[in-house]
Amino acid sequence: MKRRWFSPLGGLLVFVTWLVLNGSASRGHVAFALLLGLVVPALLGGLWPPDLVVRRPLLALRLLLTLLGDIVVANLQVAARILGPESALRPRFIWVPLTVRNRYAVSTFASMITLTPGTLSADVTADGRWLLVHALDVEDEAATVAELKRRYERPLAEILP
Repeated sequence: MKRRWFSPLGGLLVFVTWLVLNGSASRGHVAFALLLGLVVPALLGGLWPPDLVVRRPLLALRLLLTLLGDIVVANLQVAARILGPESALRPRFIWVPLTVRNRYAVSTFASMITLTPGTLSADVTADGRWLLVHALDVEDEAATVAELKRRYERPLAEILP
């Protein structure tokens, strides 16, 4: 396995993240962010799977923003449902057929579902063709499956071919 010693994009991400988290662009923070931007990707570069290919980074950014927005909205929806009458909840396990075959895409799809409040990825079949999802409130199973596939799986199929 070829070890990556430097990733410009990873270094830039670490650099910017450090400055944003500290809320400061003082010389000391910029110098330390630069040091982290060089060292962290070098230390963690060997952890990046060699067969992982990421395409369409702008679509990946848009998908991330969609996920973050969905997490905020789902938090509010779950809070409203939990505070409401228990009889109004319609929890259900549903099987989602997987179009993506890339193991990283399947894992990312399952993780995105789990990160969104009110849903949880419970299992992937051994053949990798179905994902079992538990949802707190399912009115229409087919609509829920279609929405998950449209919002998350379809973009992932383009990002992680």
